[in-house]
Amino acid sequence: MRGRWRARGRRGTRGTREAFVRGLLGPQNRHLWFWIFVGPFVLGLTLFTYVPLAWSVYLSFFDAHNTVSPTDFVGFDNYAAMLGDDAFTGSLVTFLVFTAFIVPATYALSLALALMVNRLRWAQAFFRSVFFLPVACSYVVAALIWKMSIFNGVRFGLANTVLDWFGADQIAWLSTTDPPWYWLVIVTVRLWLQAGFYMVLFLAGLQRISPRLYEAAAVDGARPGWQVFRHITFPQLRATSVAVVLLLVINAFQAFDEFYNLLSDSRGYPPYARPPLVYLYYTALGQGQNLGLGSAGAVILALIIAVVTVVQARWFGLGRKED
Repeated sequence: MRGRWRARGRRGTRGTREAFVRGLLGPQNRHLWFWIFVGPFVLGLTLFTYVPLAWSVYLSFFDAHNTVSPTDFVGFDNYAAMLGDDAFTGSLVTFLVFTAFIVPATYALSLALALMVNRLRWAQAFFRSVFFLPVACSYVVAALIWKMSIFNGVRFGLANTVLDWFGADQIAWLSTTDPPWYWLVIVTVRLWLQAGFYMVLFLAGLQRISPRLYEAAAVDGARPGWQVFRHITFPQLRATSVAVVLLLVINAFQAFDEFYNLLSDSRGYPPYARPPLVYLYYTALGQGQNLGLGSAGAVILALIIAVVTVVQARWFGLGRKED
């Protein structure tokens, strides 16, 4: 009797295993190629993204000086230390200032470019490609070009050459804090790098607007230009605008390359204009190498990004059915 039950158990286990494999591969192994192509990317995403993220959360609860395998559990002390650190809260203020500059500037420029390109009757693909091309440029390379060619020092650089033509005083763009001219350098390089990407998003939104709306507006006597844009084009771009603003805010939180490569030198990073990621970089990988504090700051920053994204999505009604 026991032998029969064991045989049935083995057959049941084997049948369950075979059913799982059939479900995984699909009928006639149709899912096999899906796993062949997607499997390596899923494995890489797990190993190089999700595992480090989980380990970072783990480190945030430990005293991790110069080690990634700590044993001294400190609970929420790292989080309290980060929230009570004036340098960290100051980096969040830097982010707010950067967001106040870059979000409206990028939104307005990318929308203006999209409107101009969309109205072109010839060479539209050429100009779309020209404006989109900077997106393919590395942030590091663009920052170095801005720093060494356009806003280089006091006596050199394109910007100071132009000022000299008009008889104006030359400016140390990256070291002058009163007024803070470095914001002009940081914002313009980010604006040049990302405006083309959001222009393409707005172009896609513009091409989804039915021409019948403009025809009906013309019949009703709407004037082409600002009146049509205000009452037809802009309302129809609501979903695209919400997505663009959300992406711009999230990308502003993640700003690092342009700040670090523009403002740091052989003496280190200056005490001003430190966004959160630059501060966390020096906390976790600087002289102290406090990976516990750095991980706690990264978790706090991730939570802030998540909360801000959810609040913005609910405020703008993202995902809500339009009337």
